[in-house]
Amino acid sequence: MDNAEQAAYYFNDLEQLLNSTQVFYFPASYREAYRPEATNNANVLQRSEVLKKLGNNNKKIIVTYPEALFEKVISQKTLKSKTLHLKMGENIGLDLINETLFEYDFERVNFVTQPGEFSVRGGIIDVFSFSHQHPYRIEFFDDKIESLRSFDVNTQLSISSISVIDLLPNTSKISFSNKRKSIIESLSDECGLIINQLDICLDRLENLFKKAKKQFEALETTIQYPPETLFLNQQGLIDELEQKSLLLINSSEKLRHSEKISFKQTPQPSINKQFDRLIQILNDNHKSGFENFIFCSNESQKKRLNDIFEENEITIHYKTSFCPLYEGFEDLEAKLACFTDHQIFERYHKYRIRSSVAKKEILNLKELTNLKIGDFVTHIDHGIGKFGGLKKIDVEGVQQEAIKLKYGEGDILYLSIHSLHKITKFNGKEGHIPKLYKLGSKAWKILKQKTKSNVKDIAFNLIKIYAKRREKIGHAFPPDSYLQLELEASFIFEDTPDQSKTIAAVKTDMESSKPMDRLICGDVGFGKTEVAIRAAFKAVDDSKQVAVLVPTTILAFQHHNTFSKRLKDFPVRVDYLNRFRSTKDRKKILEELEQGKIDILIGTHQLVNKSVKFKDLGLLIVDEEQKFGVAVKEKLRDIKTNVDVLTLTATPIPRTLQFSLMSARDLSVIATAPPNRYPIESDIVRFNESLIRDGIQYELQRGGQIFFIHNRVENILEVAGMIQRLVPDTRVAIGHGQMEGNKLEKTLLWFIEGKYDILVATTIIENGLDVPNANTIFINDAQSFGLSDLHQMRGRVGRSNKKAFCYFITPPLTALASDAQKRIKAIEQYSELGAGMHIAMKDLEIRGAGDLLGGEQSGFINEIGFETYQKILEEAIDELKENEFKTLFDKKETIDKINYIKEVQIDTDIELLLPDDYVNVVSERLALYNELSNVKDEEKLDKFKKNMEDRFGKIPPQGLELLNTIRLKWVASQLGLERLIVKNKKCVAYFLSNQQSKFFKSKVFNQILFAVQNNSQSFKIKEKQTRKGLRLIMLINNVYSIKALNQMLEKILKSK
Repeated sequence: MDNAEQAAYYFNDLEQLLNSTQVFYFPASYREAYRPEATNNANVLQRSEVLKKLGNNNKKIIVTYPEALFEKVISQKTLKSKTLHLKMGENIGLDLINETLFEYDFERVNFVTQPGEFSVRGGIIDVFSFSHQHPYRIEFFDDKIESLRSFDVNTQLSISSISVIDLLPNTSKISFSNKRKSIIESLSDECGLIINQLDICLDRLENLFKKAKKQFEALETTIQYPPETLFLNQQGLIDELEQKSLLLINSSEKLRHSEKISFKQTPQPSINKQFDRLIQILNDNHKSGFENFIFCSNESQKKRLNDIFEENEITIHYKTSFCPLYEGFEDLEAKLACFTDHQIFERYHKYRIRSSVAKKEILNLKELTNLKIGDFVTHIDHGIGKFGGLKKIDVEGVQQEAIKLKYGEGDILYLSIHSLHKITKFNGKEGHIPKLYKLGSKAWKILKQKTKSNVKDIAFNLIKIYAKRREKIGHAFPPDSYLQLELEASFIFEDTPDQSKTIAAVKTDMESSKPMDRLICGDVGFGKTEVAIRAAFKAVDDSKQVAVLVPTTILAFQHHNTFSKRLKDFPVRVDYLNRFRSTKDRKKILEELEQGKIDILIGTHQLVNKSVKFKDLGLLIVDEEQKFGVAVKEKLRDIKTNVDVLTLTATPIPRTLQFSLMSARDLSVIATAPPNRYPIESDIVRFNESLIRDGIQYELQRGGQIFFIHNRVENILEVAGMIQRLVPDTRVAIGHGQMEGNKLEKTLLWFIEGKYDILVATTIIENGLDVPNANTIFINDAQSFGLSDLHQMRGRVGRSNKKAFCYFITPPLTALASDAQKRIKAIEQYSELGAGMHIAMKDLEIRGAGDLLGGEQSGFINEIGFETYQKILEEAIDELKENEFKTLFDKKETIDKINYIKEVQIDTDIELLLPDDYVNVVSERLALYNELSNVKDEEKLDKFKKNMEDRFGKIPPQGLELLNTIRLKWVASQLGLERLIVKNKKCVAYFLSNQQSKFFKSKVFNQILFAVQNNSQSFKIKEKQTRKGLRLIMLINNVYSIKALNQMLEKILKSK
């Protein structure tokens, strides 16, 4: 094929139509010759797979493109000599494999994430060979291979067992004695070749070869092979093609053909989402004796097409089939007409090829949340301390593992691994260093109390509004009409699962007689607006009016464009109000609004003025609510009490906060990125005038616009001047925060309307400027931005169905600090839309949560850390539900059902830990302890145990006892026990400290008393005087292990 993208589409089509085990994709392994750092390991892996398959004689189809042909491959002989075969039950020895892997240039790491890596843990070797898309796990018993299985990089868990595996090194790096040859030369003589445009392919090879020659001459080393040895040139390909049977799809000037075959085929006619035209074509085809097929990319598409056609009264002749193809066609001889759903709906159809990006993603996220020595952590009882790592401490002669925390004035706290849930990584604003207090100082208690009472007020108000609205009765909308279905079917992208869920929830709310109040959260470009459009249409369809409230003038204009465009084929009138509308327009709009002639009105806070009167308002949509002032919100509340309200926000609200706010309003989160967007092509480049000029000219040629981000106001004019000099006939605009508001808005509006080609701006554009026509962005000095800023800015492009480009301009990577290097590398890898949701989540959480609960909250968040703030919020809301709002949340909870104990503390002299020789990486051990502390039921505990055994082998006794402590906590909390001290084969269990608690009147407490009376050898109950007053305790004898204690307590629970 002509290029990688086209080859990928053809590869996908052939996979769909033929047996997918016979079709292979043969990519190029790097972007530039003689630049090993630009190698793509996932592609090397695919190349190796194809080479391996060439060795057997089965039928196969290989799809490739010029850049991939350009690199020669090693001979089959070299490949065989460099492959290590391993079989189940074979005696080979772990050391031999270890040595072979080093010889093959594999890198030893803690956890395998990409091809060319291996790790050793006890009797287990994990290795990512270049012969298989998943890494292998090899488990030994002495020197015998006991099990072979493949595993998933992200979860590190096994996928399936295998009996034979091949370990293959990186084929593009092997030093070789046998001559390299091109992939075409490696094919057998019976093999046929089909080439799309031979001349383009030959020219491409010639250019690549010239470039490689230049780069080879510029190298300062003599140990590299010359290009003639490594690469294929134009003449080389012509010589090889003369030996093979060829089919050229387009004629060539370089090679003569002996016979010409003609096919009578035409591409699918364009339909432009006009279903009447499609129905006409299908029925005309049927009359002419053609058979119609519509190929759909998934089942829901098939259903949507059928629904749309069923609306029509006429019979339509067609068959649908699940088979995602790149393009539809008509074959005049075979009398076949094939249509694809994405061409009918004018969507971007994405090809699917294995890539290595996903693998890195999960691990990077893990790094973001992992604790490193020196990090600040918040302990819910003792305040903020510094993390000092995992330490082994001696508890009465037994080794226990604990976490070391350093506090003010040199205080040190050792925290048991059972109390891990009490600490969280401190998340405040970037660069904010929290104050460390001495252990036991009052300062932390006061701060915590202050935060709690503050949070309580907010929660109180939220719940009050909720209560008020529950009593009101609103308008119940009817079910969807056929127009609604048609609108939804014409959505050019595919609905994501989250989007479908959200839309269904919104419709259910609208159809009920209670007024809707739903908040929708989702990242930039995740399709919140589409949800709003569908809701608005549903309201208009029932002859109600819709108000859309937005925070800025520009957004009003943009939403007006989006809504009008989506609804242009429907009988809906959309208009907008902002301060750029003339008085005459304004007056006319307000009149028509009152008469009910305008269905949807979009506007800034002017919409809540007294002068704006609706004839019959049915739905209010609020975009980016957190950006409105208090006054507007108050006015909104008056409108809101019995009108349906839908609020959209792009600030990702952290999961836990969500649940606590659930009691205040219904919430939907759209967290999945739309599947059919082009990934944005991200490049890291040096500052280079010719490169900037080329990038700009390419974008202008396809009629697009360009952002150029330069974050220094003092010399932004010089940068704009340079761009004007490089591309003289363009219209360049400048935008920055120091301009007057009016002037800035005008500039941005004109850019949106296409009156400027290039916008040179500071980061002011990261908040919500949506220009579908701008598909190239340059970010100057990218190293000085945080990850989420880079992601937000890059999210400004790639918002339509054109391919977008993003250039990060940085100094040479070697000159950057290591953190900046990491950031830039990460952002280049996360080119998929929504991958940044994860990166951005971390610092957006911190910024966003402050807004969410009112401005003054961010101060508290910085002082106590974000996660701790959430914990306090949850406690506050629970207390409110139990006391002030008891009647509202009437759960009919009886004394027995209430959970009286929030957490159980365990002190013991039994060894409970994961030994060093079992899990030898400290950070992983900590992560496992953390994961274990969040396990809440038996099913999850069982899964945790299986996963551990899968990754690290059989769990040692100390580890099994550690798992039993989790079960012990569950039983103890049901029995009302707050603290268990297990020492010297005895256990002292403390009941609830609150003597007045209803627990002591419950059935469970009676069971305990009954069991103690019947078994006085093992159990005793008595009162004990402690520092905090009298406590009721239970003494248990003969406790030989945690497991035994657990069984004894379970017996009490089950006794009747």
